[in-house]
Amino acid sequence: MCIRDRLGKLVIKSKTKIIKFLNEEDTGRISSIDEHGFPQIIPMNFVFLNDSVYMHSHIRGEKIENIKRNSKVGFEVDRNLEFLPSYFSDPEDASLADTLYISVVIKGEALLVENNEEKVLALNGLMKKYQPEGRYKPMDKDMDVLDATAVIKIIPKEMNGKYKIGQNMSKEEKIDLANKIKDRNSKTSRETLAIMGFAIQDDKLVMKEDVEW
Repeated sequence: MCIRDRLGKLVIKSKTKIIKFLNEEDTGRISSIDEHGFPQIIPMNFVFLNDSVYMHSHIRGEKIENIKRNSKVGFEVDRNLEFLPSYFSDPEDASLADTLYISVVIKGEALLVENNEEKVLALNGLMKKYQPEGRYKPMDKDMDVLDATAVIKIIPKEMNGKYKIGQNMSKEEKIDLANKIKDRNSKTSRETLAIMGFAIQDDKLVMKEDVEW
């Protein structure tokens, strides 16, 4: 199998799964260009709504000035699922250590939302994501706090996802890896196995489905 074919298996083909992943994750990273031409990367809370990324911010700050100067930004979200120690493959070759992961990278245009109705859409979307239990008064377009809150919107021009959960392995290799993850019993092992399409029943590994993104 050529390198291109192997890399193709890592690409998330489903936009629906990309959006679902984005809205399951708490932290994204926005990269803007500062006045000296260096990238500035900042972790942010965010929500993906109507095919755009929204974040809230103080009305002043370096990233705000960066966006005003140059609207081209990057945005990245990732989840490390499971570290795979080298001894899974060869106890004498440390270079074989690996990681299972999911990631999404966006290149886009950023702008500061001026319309209060769109600001309210974004801010209520953020509250719904981060405080799903409710117990807050939804914002409306006439609230004074909107004047003291910046909302950053990223309109994606490119949105690409990659994942590595054993889909580039044969069924036998994937089952073998899943058993090793189960036996290592890290704090993320059950979640990782579920994402890979496995469950643990009566302390035995059961393959429930062949997962494809």
